[in-house]
Amino acid sequence: MDEIAISLKNISKCFKRYAKPVDRLKEVLLPKKSHAQMFWALRDINLNVARGEALGIIGQNGSGKSTLLQVIARTLTPTTGEVFVNGRVSALLELGSGFNPEFTGRQNVFFNGQILGLSQEEIATKFDEIIKFAEIGDFIEQPVKTYSSGMFVRLAFAVAVNVNPDILIVDEALAVGDIYFQQKCFERIQELKHQGTTLLFVSHDSTAVYKLCNRAVLMESGKAVLDANPKQVIDLYEAKLLKKRDTHSESVEIQMLAKPNSSAQETLSSDKVLEEVVIQSSEVVVKFVKLLGENGQAVDSVISEQDLQLSIGLLFSQSFDDPHVGFKIRDRTGEVIFETNTFAMKEKIGKVCNGTFLEANFKFHVPLREGEYTITLGVADGGFGECLFKRSLVYAHNSAAFNVLRNDESIRWSGIVNLNPSISINSSVYV
Repeated sequence: MDEIAISLKNISKCFKRYAKPVDRLKEVLLPKKSHAQMFWALRDINLNVARGEALGIIGQNGSGKSTLLQVIARTLTPTTGEVFVNGRVSALLELGSGFNPEFTGRQNVFFNGQILGLSQEEIATKFDEIIKFAEIGDFIEQPVKTYSSGMFVRLAFAVAVNVNPDILIVDEALAVGDIYFQQKCFERIQELKHQGTTLLFVSHDSTAVYKLCNRAVLMESGKAVLDANPKQVIDLYEAKLLKKRDTHSESVEIQMLAKPNSSAQETLSSDKVLEEVVIQSSEVVVKFVKLLGENGQAVDSVISEQDLQLSIGLLFSQSFDDPHVGFKIRDRTGEVIFETNTFAMKEKIGKVCNGTFLEANFKFHVPLREGEYTITLGVADGGFGECLFKRSLVYAHNSAAFNVLRNDESIRWSGIVNLNPSISINSSVYV
């Protein structure tokens, strides 16, 4: 059990809802008759998190993510089930949680440190490090009610990550603050991970989940519907968002297709093979997806900074007034490197009829670093707003894959994209 940081067994949490304030009073005066509606925020959650593991928890608003974290942090008591937490927990559950607005920043640092189990001497030893990280200057001596939201989260995060937690819980707190502070927070979390700290991380930012977590759980209506690697969980989450936004959501079917070449390591358990998340309408058939090199021949690799063409063949079995085709490129972890579509490119395909065969050819430059990349294919109808669509017809990951090879003629560089910088140097004698 020493290797388990968190264990949840059959956890459920129920809240009472009252239609009118007077109903709460009636229930107090007449306890034998309930005037409340029962709302189950969590239902039968079973979850084990190993020491040093980084678990991302994602889901739409109201899915139970924050309630789950509060149960683990012991700020909420579950209605049923058992919670086992092994180690000191440091939690950023919401902006300024645990801070007394009348206390100064200094007083709140000591107050929060004591809540986390540190002695006055231990907090005093870490105080300078906390203040240096927070970077709020003389405001540390002012009541926190005078702080901006950015200052609040700076101080709260500084306390949370500098008390040597065994388990760090972060609930969307990194969405506040400037880009410099967010980068600083990510770097500190990575340091804690390397030191063996267990991380529970809730965010709507899929890129952050990819970078920080080695496992993820998708929450939906209080239940954990998928526990797998971040790539697969986020794929399903995004597919569900597409379905929710679709004007014909009842006709959108999300399929889980088994990967044809799954290895023994690519399993959720000993008997369940990883699957691909796909939205595939019978109204559109993908006839082919090809990658073509500069000479027009099919390729599975390209030298960095050369051109590549993505050719997509589609057969429509129904008429559509405003169809669009798009693609995105992802690296081996699932992080999106680039994404666009004909609507975003201001290219109108025009109406298609039943029996129309459409070939879309995207030609693009590949200034990417060496590695493996996959193509996600999308087909939709009725573009509007900021690249939204009324209907989702096809959404298929790993429709094609390619390798990027080193370009020996290029400069040496690191990162994701080669910006091909130029340089000019002027020198003079200073008198």
